Amino acid sequence: MSSPRDFDFLHGEWEVRHRRRTDFLDPDSGWEEFGATSRCWSLFDGAANIDEIDMPHLGSKGLTLRLFDRENERWSLNWSSSRSGKLFPPVTGRFEGGRGEFYGDDTHDGKDVRVRFVWSGISATTARWEQAFSVDGGATWVTNWSMDFSRPSGTPAP
Repeated sequence: MSSPRDFDFLHGEWEVRHRRRTDFLDPDSGWEEFGATSRCWSLFDGAANIDEIDMPHLGSKGLTLRLFDRENERWSLNWSSSRSGKLFPPVTGRFEGGRGEFYGDDTHDGKDVRVRFVWSGISATTARWEQAFSVDGGATWVTNWSMDFSRPSGTPAP
């Protein structure tokens, strides 16, 4: 069951290893890899948080606002890029058994896509995030971006 404390693991400083497809919709496209840094802080006594990720390779930063809906026991994850300054449509979902799955609808390159975010491999010093798109309503998925989080050396988890 999901709770307002689900994202407590993410608070603090992180080093992030990105791996993303060169074409988000093509399962046969190549991959690019790059590093980044991230920091996350808690709001609303844990029922909300914000993280900012600095991606020099892309020449941009990203921001995620996560909000826990206490009535529905679900999270909404709201992403924005410094390139646009706009919020993308949210993905919503919950954690079960140490794994978080979040779904939403968006467009990519003019095509309607179903979006899936998965948080897994969560510990005090590591976490993994994956993004996948589906153009057939969720029948098939193309994983197109992953981020492996690790605590910087000597940095304790909050």
